[in-house]
Amino acid sequence: MNFYIKSFLIFSRIGLFTIGGGYAMVPLIEADLVDKRKWISKEDFLDLMALAQTVPGIFAVNIAIFIGYKIRGFWGAFWMALGTVLPSFVIMLLIALFFRQLQHLDTVERIFKGIRPAVVALIAAPTFKMAKSARISRYNIWIPVVSALFIWLLGFSPIYVIILSGLGGYLYGVYEKKQKAKKGEEKQ
Repeated sequence: MNFYIKSFLIFSRIGLFTIGGGYAMVPLIEADLVDKRKWISKEDFLDLMALAQTVPGIFAVNIAIFIGYKIRGFWGAFWMALGTVLPSFVIMLLIALFFRQLQHLDTVERIFKGIRPAVVALIAAPTFKMAKSARISRYNIWIPVVSALFIWLLGFSPIYVIILSGLGGYLYGVYEKKQKAKKGEEKQ
């Protein structure tokens, strides 16, 4: 089967059966493209996922575009992004057409109440996996905790938290570089 058709079908299937947005898609994309097909390495996947989080737009589409581009350039990005977007578009179109008539049914309400906890789990799983791959330890666990508290309790914009975290990481890197230089001078 043609690579582009196969990649379109993979991302269509993932897009069709994933509820909860882009973060809920992460374990499915990783299992299929990294573990099963070996189209991309785990390190590249984590790097592309971090990149997809930093650019504006829908995370699921961003990750599909970056992975597709890494593997096959423009057309890989195009077909993987289309596969990600098309199922959601069709589903939202159908919901928009029929939701008014169905929203008051007890069955529909129960389905949505049952889906909510599953969505939380689908989002939490890649979060913990990312924390492990980011080498979160007892020494630096305070960074994501404080960041989350600033956003949740104090209403800080995530943009400011990202900028401050980046600035803090840069300053820490400069500090470490100076410390290594001092140690190098002392040895001589």
